[in-house]
Amino acid sequence: METALKYIIDSKGHKTTVLVPIDTWDGINKKYAKLLNKVKLMTSIQKGLKEVENAKKTGKQLETLKDFLHESKR
Repeated sequence: METALKYIIDSKGHKTTVLVPIDTWDGINKKYAKLLNKVKLMTSIQKGLKEVENAKKTGKQLETLKDFLHESKR
């Protein structure tokens, strides 16, 4: 896999653009997609834990795992 990056600079010598080989770019996008999925999963878990915590404080009944699994088979 080629990883040589190429830079375009302006008249003052500041980098303004980077050219990335397509194989490198595809690899970056795959890693990004995996990280995004991890963030979504962790956010969902965090939301669920907060829901459980609030239910404990308020005495709210939550759906059991058994009921959830039974419902998902429908």
